[in-house]
Amino acid sequence: MVDKQRVSLLKQEEIKATGPVVYWMSRDQRVHDNWALLYAIEQANMLNAPVLVVFALSNTFLGATSRHYAFMLEGLKEIEANLSVAGIAFELLTGDPIKTIPSYISQINSSLLVSDFDPLRIKKQWKDGVNSAINIPHHEVDAHNIVPCRVASQKTEFGAYTLRPKINRLLPQFLTDFPILQPPVNKSNSAGVDWQAIESWIDADKNVKPIEWIRPGEMAAQALLHYFIEKRLTGYSTRRNDPMANGQSNLSPYLHYGHISAQRVAIEVSKANVSNDDKSAFLEELIVRRELSDNFCHYNTNYDNTQGFHAWAKESHLVHSNDEREYLYSLSEFDQAKTHDDLWNAAQKEMITTGKMHGYMRMYWAKKILEWTQSPEQAMEFAIYLNDKYSLDGRDPNGYAGIAWSIGGVHDRAWGTRPVFGKIRYMNYNGCKRKFDVTKYTNRFAAK
Repeated sequence: MVDKQRVSLLKQEEIKATGPVVYWMSRDQRVHDNWALLYAIEQANMLNAPVLVVFALSNTFLGATSRHYAFMLEGLKEIEANLSVAGIAFELLTGDPIKTIPSYISQINSSLLVSDFDPLRIKKQWKDGVNSAINIPHHEVDAHNIVPCRVASQKTEFGAYTLRPKINRLLPQFLTDFPILQPPVNKSNSAGVDWQAIESWIDADKNVKPIEWIRPGEMAAQALLHYFIEKRLTGYSTRRNDPMANGQSNLSPYLHYGHISAQRVAIEVSKANVSNDDKSAFLEELIVRRELSDNFCHYNTNYDNTQGFHAWAKESHLVHSNDEREYLYSLSEFDQAKTHDDLWNAAQKEMITTGKMHGYMRMYWAKKILEWTQSPEQAMEFAIYLNDKYSLDGRDPNGYAGIAWSIGGVHDRAWGTRPVFGKIRYMNYNGCKRKFDVTKYTNRFAAK
């Protein structure tokens, strides 16, 4: 049974219809290890109804490019095939979800709507719009966090040190293995998706090309997880901050699209035969830091602008608003990696060409955007635009929280005052040189 604490009743109505249970899949795009799908099957079996999985596809979404759509659609193709094996129909609806979901629910006389939890503003707006147009219950299941976001905390947490004990106290209850997916009692089927027509319909920036070094989907995600545990987890605690050490898991795109469950990752890493230091370092990032980002975006409606910063950071920015900037760059210059700083340019090129940027470099990259723009507001705008344009895991709570940390001190403390930065934590080129081989890193992307 799915823990009821994972479930939030977004619309409370009596179940009157006798039609299928609809799982509106969005953030957690997978068949296995998916609490939302498991819950939908449970409810369908109780109602003696079939389950239908629906994905509502918008042809524009927060600046997503052909890179992002290509990765997502390939994963959805695998989902359709896996659901078919389990006797569950998959439908892909195109257009505004606020219109397509209610229309579909009415058309099939659905009895219950199930969705997966997402803290982003646009997803909440979609759900509010859908709820105003339907007359059936809507249950939301947190299938993304190990400890459900609303259960872990009921407020915006100041930092990792305030959320960590709450998470750790609840992990024994929620960090459990998944039941094996059992096909629903009542099977369903669909005509199948015309994927070629879908790909032609999407209106996305085709100049940002799809990435070939990483394959989308559940199977590829599971394979990469096992490769990481076997080849890279040992030494993770000491190598993770070195961009040249090739020590990161590269799982972030899969976690972002929900191709793999963070809970599954945590279970497998916890069982690994490596040092506790390496496991603890990885699990701290996977669980505490990642779920802190969800907490930030869920409870702070200004997660993507400067109004979401702490009072001390906003005051510090105001005090230093007229500080002289040694360099100022336009969005186009940042986009084309045309700054005076070869290290920053290399980080930007890494993101453009690979769809990812090393975690340590993300911090340096964002902080320099603060230093070389006219205001923190402009820095937030530029950093979010660039990250979401090129990173496979763009438009993610981790990205918003990381940029807010770098530019606005979110989840951090006040530091010694510096020009432009004020009390925001400072990073510079020489500090990076002490951490890793900067020349080797910049040379890797110099010709890109």
